[in-house]
Amino acid sequence: MSKFKIPSIPPTTNKTIRFPNDVIEQVESAIQGKECTFSAFVIAAVRMALENMEE
Repeated sequence: MSKFKIPSIPPTTNKTIRFPNDVIEQVESAIQGKECTFSAFVIAAVRMALENMEE
């Protein structure tokens, strides 16, 4: 059995970004009822986009 490790929170920086209203509505609809924040969804989407650019 693995030892429990207390997770570390990566350093973050606040950035202000404007989203079109329709994108906000689509993201909020996609995460509704799930344990996911708007920020977490956007971060995951950006990471995936960056990975796809490398290919």
